[in-house]
Amino acid sequence: MKFIQTDIPDVIVIEPQLYLDERGFFLESYHEQKYRDGGIRATFVQDNHSKSVRGTVRGLHAQLRHPQGKLIRVIEGEIYDIALDIRRGSPNFGHWVGAWLSAENFRQIYVPPGFAHGFCVTSAVAQVEYKCTDFYDPTNEISIQWNDPDLAIDWPIDIQSMPIISKKDMTARPLRELMEILPLIDPTQGRPGRDIGCLYLGPGRARRVNLSRRSRRPRGGEALNYEDSIDGRGRSAWPRFAGIAG
Repeated sequence: MKFIQTDIPDVIVIEPQLYLDERGFFLESYHEQKYRDGGIRATFVQDNHSKSVRGTVRGLHAQLRHPQGKLIRVIEGEIYDIALDIRRGSPNFGHWVGAWLSAENFRQIYVPPGFAHGFCVTSAVAQVEYKCTDFYDPTNEISIQWNDPDLAIDWPIDIQSMPIISKKDMTARPLRELMEILPLIDPTQGRPGRDIGCLYLGPGRARRVNLSRRSRRPRGGEALNYEDSIDGRGRSAWPRFAGIAG
């Protein structure tokens, strides 16, 4: 089992060990102690399951007073998953990372509290399961515009044509318009990477983890170890936020 830190260290990609034999396969989709040892010190209280068709974009969603950490995996199809740092006080504020998750590569991504989360579906159908560290609270939920030009998220879809999105997400606002309601947390409190934390707001770079879709085919009885590289290239973001204090 691998735990891979992304360009935003709090966001972690997990590659579980997969054991194959003539019957099929076996893997541990979650193991509290191993995940804690891998840097995910979270307690999960709610599991969710969604099914979406090709071209769907869900997100970007977050909760303010009851922020949720999420552990996401795909059990059918393929998605491109996005984690956006909205922690005022974080040096990564406004940065994002993305990773390919599919039923074929078995990857998971941990999106900690204080991040907005979303994904787009690139297969005919995708079923997604995710564990949450707090309960869903619609009274504290916010939606950030999926195609916010300041964020410049590199969605693997044609952004000129409207994807399939909910009515709620159609009215989502750009991140800059939500600045005043985002929590400002003292970065000296709590464990880095475990709490909503850390406010520097200045020029940033949008980051992505371009974990490719390819993985080698394991032989029967062999643990599956992925050999994909991480591409941390980014693009400019927040060009008009330099010098603004929150």
